[in-house]
Amino acid sequence: MAKFKNNAKKLSYISVPSQIINSISSSSLQSLLESPKKCARHSKFPKCRSPRLFLFTLFFFAFLAMLKFGFNLDTPFPPFPCATSKPELATASHKGGVLDGAVPQPLISTVQLHADFPHERGEEVEKSEFWEQPDGLGYKPCLDFSREYRRESEGVVKNRRRYLMVVVSGGMNQQRNQIVDAVVIARILGAALVVPILQVNVIWGDESEFADIFDLEHFKSVLANDVRVVSALPSTHLMTRPVEGSPPLHVTPSWIRSRYLRRFNREGVLLLRGLDSRLSKDLPPDLQKLRCKVAFHALRFAKPVQELGNNIAERMKSKGPYLALHLRMEKDVWVRTGCLPGLSAEYDEIVNSERIQRPELLTARSNMTYHERKLAGLCPLNAMEVTRLLKALGAPKNARIYWAGGQPLGGKEALQPLIHEFPHLYSKEDIALPGELEPFANKASLMAAIDYIVSEKSDVFMPSHGGNMGHALQGHRAYAGHKKYITPNKRQMLPYFLNSSLPEAEFNRIIKELHQDSLGQPELRTSKAGRDVTKYPVPECMCNGSHHQSS
Repeated sequence: MAKFKNNAKKLSYISVPSQIINSISSSSLQSLLESPKKCARHSKFPKCRSPRLFLFTLFFFAFLAMLKFGFNLDTPFPPFPCATSKPELATASHKGGVLDGAVPQPLISTVQLHADFPHERGEEVEKSEFWEQPDGLGYKPCLDFSREYRRESEGVVKNRRRYLMVVVSGGMNQQRNQIVDAVVIARILGAALVVPILQVNVIWGDESEFADIFDLEHFKSVLANDVRVVSALPSTHLMTRPVEGSPPLHVTPSWIRSRYLRRFNREGVLLLRGLDSRLSKDLPPDLQKLRCKVAFHALRFAKPVQELGNNIAERMKSKGPYLALHLRMEKDVWVRTGCLPGLSAEYDEIVNSERIQRPELLTARSNMTYHERKLAGLCPLNAMEVTRLLKALGAPKNARIYWAGGQPLGGKEALQPLIHEFPHLYSKEDIALPGELEPFANKASLMAAIDYIVSEKSDVFMPSHGGNMGHALQGHRAYAGHKKYITPNKRQMLPYFLNSSLPEAEFNRIIKELHQDSLGQPELRTSKAGRDVTKYPVPECMCNGSHHQSS
């Protein structure tokens, strides 16, 4: 041992894959460790005592072994790339999803997921018509602004007199909608837009600012020819008392100009609050195109958020297609909608009690009973209903599902029907590596942004209820080529859910028939007045002719 210690400084080490180490016998390995420079007395190689030659020889055989093993591997990484007993690298298991081999990011570029079911190992998701995409009819992004719009742009972006400030509220997707409208209002008024102020959400207490959620420099550069975006008021306007306003619902460009422009010109600063649904959905074609440009091009998420969302999406895709579900099963959703979760009498009492104590939270029609709301299709689907719908639409049992949304009332128990039928159910907490979500902890808007990215990149998306995220993703997926988007036809399908005497085969046939036109096919916005162009981008923002242009 003394001799070994004396020579310790002269040792060199080569990183060898675990497969190669396993192929070397224990006696051979021991001899290499104990006699690093030892060679046979009658060796034909007189320079074998050289440590460099020894290392070269070891490396040569290691390289050959690597080649040998490389041709026998079915996957780029073994199921457990790096066994460790350290708690921070232990297998993560949450909410019915399991993440194996969670290792530090530098070791591997992707994480291979599997659940505790034998058929998942080494097997890709079953091929099924469920993953087939709708016919996009050749529609592509088409943002050709008129000559008049482009001519006016120079004067708008050069204006240094008028500055629009806006305060946006709500969750991330609600804020996103208001930011889109803020840009359009700035264009209508020929004003520079000060980076929107995000009001602290009273429910989640998220204090994130614009640049925490969105890529501010990208936002500015994409809109450089449409609206000038500034980070703060210039010194010439700091002492100005702004004109304040909160427009009524669905105002037109002419109303905005007549209401604000004269005072705006005099004071130089306009402050608008409560922009949610204030701007009309029926705008001139150029302003509709501008709404699409903001929603689908300018509002890119901040780099740290985008990178993590992309990584999680790549991990979900590691074994084939995946479905993203936006589950609206949180306590506040049941309270606001006037609906019940259907878990037990205990949970129904929790919801009813909260609704009585805080009647202002109820946004649904107060003159309707829970049963009437349910049959009218106004309630979110619970886990049992989501499960039955997916089965009827042909989702394979081994489908990999990413569920987006907050924690459901009732926790994991509320998801049991879904987990039982589709065991490969994952959330971002299941898939993220240790520590990856820490920078976003207690930031509901950033967590929602991650869910948005993973959902947008999914092969199939389905919301259990409407809402801002579902609407935004419907338009985003349409703009990306009409990627499959399942809209649950709740009003028509629920009577069949309640008919227990209906055979399963007949139930499945009916449900498929009800949804054959609700799979994300191109749908013209003009077919229904008041539809938002960021939800229905055809025909203002997409065209299927021989000429199209994406700004």
